[in-house]
Amino acid sequence: MSETTEKRSLLSRIGRWTAELVLVFVGVYAAFWLNSYQQHRQDAERRDQILASLEEQLRQGIESGKINRAKQEQKAAEFRRALDAGEMPPLEPFVFITDYSPSDWATMLESGGVQLLDVQTFMAVRNDESVMRWGLSRMAWYQKLSDELIVPNLDQDISFFYDPATKKLRKRFEIYPDALDARVKFASELERTHMELLKRIQAERQRNH
Repeated sequence: MSETTEKRSLLSRIGRWTAELVLVFVGVYAAFWLNSYQQHRQDAERRDQILASLEEQLRQGIESGKINRAKQEQKAAEFRRALDAGEMPPLEPFVFITDYSPSDWATMLESGGVQLLDVQTFMAVRNDESVMRWGLSRMAWYQKLSDELIVPNLDQDISFFYDPATKKLRKRFEIYPDALDARVKFASELERTHMELLKRIQAERQRNH
């Protein structure tokens, strides 16, 4: 075999190896791109599912919260009016019931949802959760005081709770109207943070679509 033929054969083999290498590279890159694309689609679908779930929860919470807040505002205002008028309105057990569970948010965030949310949306979630935790802690404190001071004495005469001479609440019961006002304030603050979070979620969903 001549030197020229050997060179041509070598160049042919090199060309073939190069072509095979390029094909392998293209195949690997295509597989990587496809996997990345599929993962991106899965993340996008999961993100939208999480946001849709949060949006629905918030809508329901806001609607029920508005109804509850209106009732509590009326109750607190009526008690204050009667108290200021010297009518010595009766005290009732302070009860605060909610279906909110901090573990619901924690489970969603710890399950990987946090990585799929926009930073501002995540911060809004955290702010909303913080307001809920603080408010629920405050409501639990008022309810504990009610269970200790009011509930055991509901069969007592009204003079047990009020000073008949001044028609004002006795010192240990002065916290009662504050508790009613705090419940209204908590409902208003929660409605505000719910609305802020809802707007963030709606904006993020719109961008993702």
